Amino acid sequence: MFPRVTNVRYLHDYWLELTFSDGTQVPLDFSDRIVGRSGIFTALQELDFFRRVSLDTEVGTLVWPNGVDFCPDVLYSEATGTPIQVKEPA
Repeated sequence: MFPRVTNVRYLHDYWLELTFSDGTQVPLDFSDRIVGRSGIFTALQELDFFRRVSLDTEVGTLVWPNGVDFCPDVLYSEATGTPIQVKEPA
């Protein structure tokens, strides 16, 4: 399990600055995850709504008022370039 998100700060457009529990701090562009998608992601395409991002401290990840969240392991992997290890079934 990777470190969890401990802080989030809106920067501009679809960019957020994330801080992880190991001290890693990095800006990430979320436009590829949001722009052009439908369903629950439609609301996030409006920057006023996207800026309403908050931190779920219980699970250590980003959340929005409509229930969208992102896996903290995937966020850390992208932020650091550390591959996610997948265990093969026994």
